[in-house]
Amino acid sequence: MERKTCIAMVPVAALSHFIPFAEFARRLVQHNHELQVTFLIPTHGPLTPSMQSHLNALPPNIDFSVLPQVNIEDLPQNTTPSTKMKLIVKRSIPFLQEKVSALSSHFHLAALVCSMFSTDAHEVAKQFNLLSYLFYASGAVFLSFALSLPDLDESVSNSEFLSDSIETVNVPGFAVPFHVKELVDHVLCERSSETYKSFFDVCRKISFVDGVIVNTFTDLEAGAIRALQEGEGPCAYPVGPIIMTESSSDMNKLLCLKWLDNQAPSSVLYVSFGSGGTLSHDQLNELAFGLEMSGHKFLWAVRVPNKDSCSAYFDAEKKEEPLDYLPSGFLDRTKGQGLVVPSWAPQIEVLGHASTGGFLSHCGWSSVLESVVNGVPMIAWPLFAEQRMNAKIITDALKIAVRPKADDETALVKREEIAKAIKRIMEGDESLEIHKRVKELSDGAAAALSEHGSSTNALSSLALKWHNF
Repeated sequence: MERKTCIAMVPVAALSHFIPFAEFARRLVQHNHELQVTFLIPTHGPLTPSMQSHLNALPPNIDFSVLPQVNIEDLPQNTTPSTKMKLIVKRSIPFLQEKVSALSSHFHLAALVCSMFSTDAHEVAKQFNLLSYLFYASGAVFLSFALSLPDLDESVSNSEFLSDSIETVNVPGFAVPFHVKELVDHVLCERSSETYKSFFDVCRKISFVDGVIVNTFTDLEAGAIRALQEGEGPCAYPVGPIIMTESSSDMNKLLCLKWLDNQAPSSVLYVSFGSGGTLSHDQLNELAFGLEMSGHKFLWAVRVPNKDSCSAYFDAEKKEEPLDYLPSGFLDRTKGQGLVVPSWAPQIEVLGHASTGGFLSHCGWSSVLESVVNGVPMIAWPLFAEQRMNAKIITDALKIAVRPKADDETALVKREEIAKAIKRIMEGDESLEIHKRVKELSDGAAAALSEHGSSTNALSSLALKWHNF
């Protein structure tokens, strides 16, 4: 009897990275029922309840194995989440080898798919003569930058990118130059730092894989996709938009949807900074006053403030009440204007609701895609990682978002600027133009995922190659 074809996937145990990976796996096995997927998950501690819940909800033809925990206690306290994730995978290589060997004895194991921060698993793929792929949860512009970083690194003479020697960077396939300060966090530091070296290593190893699966679609990033497909790097497969179809938790769900049901069409601004983003207490106050000043309806998922903008990224939410940090009297004054919920809102359902007319977002790529799919304009408020690059794409190139300016002295986005940005996307002629453009992209997303759409064809090509390997 012929053995079933299996694809091994190596995600990192960070929920915002895992979710698009899992959604891609779902789409793959739905598209080709003859394929089996097994997630091999490196860890450094127990999985969070949210991560475990996602794994338990996987369909029967997607299996998972949690690898033995590795020790990272020797890392400095200020080590970035991405560097931690990469090192956890690197130290899990012996466990990966054991699992891949076991899978090979039970299945026709065709390929190993890693995530951006598990590229060290590439060596395991080659050891077992497997095809090696990267699932890239971010967009094509960021991928194009990552592939160009080794050449860019050679051209920079200073110890830092953030210096007088270079002001702008051109990314292949993207018409608008990036100012250095708009680049991903990982390059805005000493090139001798572990953060830079870790990211540089990731970018260098992308060139070694057989292909890159990109969570994007043609209408959204046509230039960058073309540059990737015509370049000398690995074959690019734009299979997006890959987003969740329903929220993973019922927390605050009924409350939010019932409140939205009572609002006028396209009248509500949804405010959320993703699964890991946090604001300082001062910035939280300015945002609250800005929402109040705008006069527009809002639904705000508030997190406990922290000076570290990615404080909630790897760690569990603080056992504190986020609403306690809001300005005195704010909830009473805005009782008829807005709904504030602690920590989490059902983003998929909120963005898909007819009453939602705007999204104040941290510009994580998954949130950008969810907003585009639902035809919702954005206020770009990037915090960390590649979010500034994403913000530039949606504001300067696609023109489906506006971005409030921070104060030069305090670095805070002041309440007046926030209220102004809200009015720009919620009322007036500019709002109508932005809504029109994002609606066109929403239609493009639906076309890409249709039976003969560009993303469906890319997925078919990939699945066929794996099945026939």
